This record gives sequence, C-alpha cells and structure tokens, in this order.
Amino acid sequence: MTDLTTSAIERVLRNNYLGHLAYLWQGKPHVIPITYYFDPTDNTIISYTSEGHKIDAMRKNNSVTVQVEEIQSMFNWESAMVHGTFEELEGNIAKQKLHLFTEGVKSIIRRKERREVQFINEFSSKLYERGNPIVYQVKILEISGKRRET
Repeated sequence: MTDLTTSAIERVLRNNYLGHLAYLWQGKPHVIPITYYFDPTDNTIISYTSEGHKIDAMRKNNSVTVQVEEIQSMFNWESAMVHGTFEELEGNIAKQKLHLFTEGVKSIIRRKERREVQFINEFSSKLYERGNPIVYQVKILEISGKRRET
C-alpha cells in the first residue's frame, strides 16, 4: 500500500460523487453514504440534506470526515480522506452551491456512467423527502489517501 499524492487525491475526489460522511452523534461516530461534489476552486465538498440527526450533530460538532474510494478489486483500489469543518449555507450562496453541486454531479454521471440525468431527484432523493434542502459544505483542512495495486 502506498500514499497518494495530493493531485491523485484530488483526482479521486473530482471523479466521483458518492462518498461516506463521518460525524459524531451523541458521543458515537456515525458514517453514512452521501452524494457530494468536490469544488476545487473553494477547496470544499458540497452536499445537502434535510432536517434530522445528521444535521443536528454537525451543527453541534462541525468536525467531519469525508471518505471516497475507487475500487476495481480487492488488490487494486484508491481511497481519499478529507478532514474538515461543516458549514451550513443559506440564501443565495446556498442556491449557487446547490446549482454547482447539481451540474457537477450530472457531469460526472454523464462522463463515468454514460447516461443523461436532467433533475437532481434522478440521482438523489433527499431534496423531496422533508421540506427544503439544507445545503452545506465541508471546508477541507487536511487530505490524505492510499492506493493498493498489484
């Protein structure tokens, strides 16, 4: 196993839209899958959610981790890990970031999966579950990554 370079870590983040978010809730670590978009211009991970324990937990403790992997086999994979701070977005900034998220994820799906999606609900159901979406970003503080190749 070897460490990934910064550019390789950013490539893993840029080329994917599904990852895992880790946060603390009631003193216990929780890890859940998320749909995300990596914004290299702001050095952030953009996502959204609805009201619930995840958003409550991140409002109380804004230290989070995002992990993303590309797995070809047990012996051929790359994993990127981001440590950062949760920031809830509001108003026009939230709208702009949600638009960037939507367009970015659609572009990745078009490129990787060779299929067209028109609307956010085609790749994420959160938007319509419980009221308005809560848009957030993870401001990246530290990144690391590993690779295994045989």
